[in-house]
Amino acid sequence: MPLEIVTLPCLSDNYAYLLHDAASGATAVVDVPDAAPIQAALAERGWTLTDILITHHHWDHIDGLEDLRAATGARVVGAAADAHRLPPLDLAVAEGDTVVIGSEALQVFDVSGHTVGHIAFYAPKTGAVFTADSLMALGCGRLFEGTPEMMWTSLQKLAALPPETLVCSGHEYTASNAKFAATIEPDNAALISRSRQIAEARAENRPTVPSRLDEELATNPFLRAHLPELKTALGLPDASDAMVFAEIRAQKDRF
Repeated sequence: MPLEIVTLPCLSDNYAYLLHDAASGATAVVDVPDAAPIQAALAERGWTLTDILITHHHWDHIDGLEDLRAATGARVVGAAADAHRLPPLDLAVAEGDTVVIGSEALQVFDVSGHTVGHIAFYAPKTGAVFTADSLMALGCGRLFEGTPEMMWTSLQKLAALPPETLVCSGHEYTASNAKFAATIEPDNAALISRSRQIAEARAENRPTVPSRLDEELATNPFLRAHLPELKTALGLPDASDAMVFAEIRAQKDRF
C-alpha cells in the first residue's frame, strides 16, 4: 500500500509533510520548519514519528528539528554532502541511496542548485516526490549556491519522473509564481486556467501544493526552457536550454 501523505503548513509559508505507512506504523516527516504543528498532527492521528528526512540546511527547514528529535527519538536522515551544516545525522545519504519507510523505499536524488547538497526524496509506489526548494509549484528555488546549469540538471531529473507524480514542495509561493509565469507565457491556456484555480484556492486559504508533475510540465516556465517557442519568445532562439533557464531565473529574481 502507498504511504498516506499529510501536508502541514508551518511558519508563515512553509510546508512539512508527514508520510505514514498504515501496515507497519512507520511515520516520517520531510523537513521540520517548526516542531509544534508536526507534533499536533501526530497526536491527532495517534501516529509515532520514526524518521525525520531533511532536504537542505536552511533554517526554515530544520529550525524545529532538535525539539522534534528530543520529543520522539526519531532517526534523522539528511545529505552526506550537507552533513557539516545540518544537525547531527543518524543516516547520511547521497544520490542513488534509498530510505525505507514501512513498505516504501524512498529514492534519494541530488537536486543541487538552490543549495549545494540539496536532496529530494522520491516515493515510487506512492507516486510522490518531496522537492522542498528545488522544483516548486510553478517555480524553482532561488540559486543561492548553485549554478543555472546545476539547477537545470536537477530539474531534468525530476521532470523525467512519471507525469502523475505528486510534487510536494516546500513553500506557498504559487500565487506569486503564477503571476511571474504569465510574463513568460501570457498565452499559455493551461497556465491561465491553473492561475484561476490557484487564486480560488488561496482565497479559501487552501494549500496549492502538492501539485502534479504533468501540471508543472505544462505551466512551470523553469521546466519549459528547452521549448523552441519559449526560446524564441525570450529572444534566445539558439541558446542552450541551461542559458534560457538562467534568463528565466534572472527575470524571476528581478520580478
